[in-house]
Amino acid sequence: MAGVDSGGPAAPGEDVKPFTPEKAKEIVMSLQQPAVFCNMVGDWPALRWDVKHLSAMLGGKTIQFRIGLKTMDLVPQFETSCSYVKATLEEFLAWSSGQPSCLSGPFSCFKHSKYWAYADYKYIARIFEDKEEVFQDVRWSDFGFPGRSGKESTLWVGSEGANTPCHLDSYGCNLVLQIQGRKKWHLFPPGDTSFLYPTRIPYEESSVFSKVNVANPDLKRFPEFRNTTAHVVTLSPGQVLLVPRHWWHYVESIDPITVSINSWIELDADHEARVEEAITRTLVCALKSAESSSDGDPWLNPTEVEATSHEINLQYLNQAVSAYFKCQKANVSEQAHPSSTGAEQETRASHKRRKRQVSWEPEDCQLLNHEFSSSTFKAEKLQKIPFGPHLIQVLPQSQETSSAGAVASDNKDLHHENEGGHFGKLHCTRKLLVMSNDCRTPANQMDSDNSPNASQAALSTNDLLDCLVNPHVIRLVAQLLLERARV
Repeated sequence: MAGVDSGGPAAPGEDVKPFTPEKAKEIVMSLQQPAVFCNMVGDWPALRWDVKHLSAMLGGKTIQFRIGLKTMDLVPQFETSCSYVKATLEEFLAWSSGQPSCLSGPFSCFKHSKYWAYADYKYIARIFEDKEEVFQDVRWSDFGFPGRSGKESTLWVGSEGANTPCHLDSYGCNLVLQIQGRKKWHLFPPGDTSFLYPTRIPYEESSVFSKVNVANPDLKRFPEFRNTTAHVVTLSPGQVLLVPRHWWHYVESIDPITVSINSWIELDADHEARVEEAITRTLVCALKSAESSSDGDPWLNPTEVEATSHEINLQYLNQAVSAYFKCQKANVSEQAHPSSTGAEQETRASHKRRKRQVSWEPEDCQLLNHEFSSSTFKAEKLQKIPFGPHLIQVLPQSQETSSAGAVASDNKDLHHENEGGHFGKLHCTRKLLVMSNDCRTPANQMDSDNSPNASQAALSTNDLLDCLVNPHVIRLVAQLLLERARV
């Protein structure tokens, strides 16, 4: 298997890391493009967390797996269209190995040759709540975040083909450690957002999905996808990928079994993002709750517990606005009275999907300011990012180059894949935009008065929502709302 040796901790003298925690944090907080850290986690006990080891740690505890088809359609395989089973890791291991014992187990309805299984978004603090000592196997302090461990991290276990639909995370930046097997990452910069046809259906707080199946795009329906610039990299065991804020990503397991751990790093910009998310939740829940529930539209992602009431959503919005101003006030106060000690404080546990459980007390904001504002470096003041064998930038694909399955062979040589992800700057020429951002109405279906003819399907609630909660629109609404609240 490609990648580093995931055996025991490094011997004395062999665990010297290429970057100090301070330098690693500087890179994480300032770099605005994806990159892969190498040779930073060789002494982490978590490198032993393959599926067999995790199975022994969990005993007979069951976890939920998402089941999807291996066949590649033109439509993304969203979580709302998947099946779900609860099983032990031992049962998952037997099923993924094709053992006959699975004929009567929880995976019995799903042939391994046709389906993949994914235990995703498993918060380590929850699944190991009775074994808190294992939290220390994950040491994000090596990246400059003291106190951050497995308690603030998430576990992912999948079979070959398991994937996460293309999306961007509203909050923070992302550090991902690969432990077992390899995963292929397709990343797109924030500037490609309009070309990826963003949607909030299915709705999940903090995740903006793309309507495009980026691994098999429907260019007739989504012609602007040609304008995207894909950055594709295969992550191997022992490597840590940095996904900067608001970078789109589609992730697929390419080995029989994969295990990875990630942690979302909070940023000051998250306070404004939470206002935007609160506006989005209010609009989506209001419109979808007013719609007939018998239309069979699975609009709420399974990760969301319920469609909250309008009253609760407004409370959430007001809390988000209040937290934003508390953070602004704390920033001004800290600039006027800088800390005399400059000591780093432990980061509070923060889940990507923490929703309304977020505490909005002033000290939370002060903690984030102390932890992150003091470490937010302006690009012009930074020394040159030390790219090299220990920090490898994920480069954009080129239409002129190609690669036959190039992967990262070890921590010293990371190859980037270039098979057809960049389609060039071919623009979709239109004489008319028909109230929808996915070019469903060709010119020959228009009447002479430039209105849709009778054969065109009526606009749905989802069509309206795609326009109302487009990230660009929500950002403008958030700015207007904050201006109103400031007066």
